[in-house]
Amino acid sequence: MSDLIFTVKGESASSTQFIAKARHFKLVIDEPKDLGGNDESANPVEYILAGLAGCLNVVGHIVAKELGFTINKLQIEVKGSLNPNRLFGTSKDERAGFKEIYLNLIPETDASIETLVKWLEIVKDRCPVKDNLTNNTPVRVGVEKQYITK
Repeated sequence: MSDLIFTVKGESASSTQFIAKARHFKLVIDEPKDLGGNDESANPVEYILAGLAGCLNVVGHIVAKELGFTINKLQIEVKGSLNPNRLFGTSKDERAGFKEIYLNLIPETDASIETLVKWLEIVKDRCPVKDNLTNNTPVRVGVEKQYITK
C-alpha cells in the first residue's frame, strides 16, 4: 500500500481556540479557563493523549483478531505530565512537551495473560501515534504572510 496523507486545516477563533477540519469533521480545540480559554473543548495536549488512546484502540482490535481472540471492551487510561513554564515563556529549563505519558490498557477478554503480553508488544510496535510520540519525526514549520487588500 502506498503512503496515506492526512490533512487538518483550520483557523483561530480566538487567542486560545482553534477550529479545525479533518475530512468532514469539525474539531474544536480550546484551553481550560485557568489557562485563559473558554473551556469549550479539549486542549491540544489532551487531543494528543486522545489520539494515542484512539490509535491503540484500533490497533488493539486489529491485533486481537490476528491472534484469534475477541476484545469485548477496551478501556484505555492515558495521562501525561508537562511543565507549562516553557509554554508561557517563564523558563527554558524544561522542554515544552510531555515529560512522560502513562498508559494502561484494560481489555475485557477471555484471552490468557500470555496472549495479552504478546498482544501488547505487537500493539505498541504497530501504533502510528505511539511511533510518532516515541521517535523523532521531522516537522517542518513555515510562515506565509497574508496581505490585506483594500
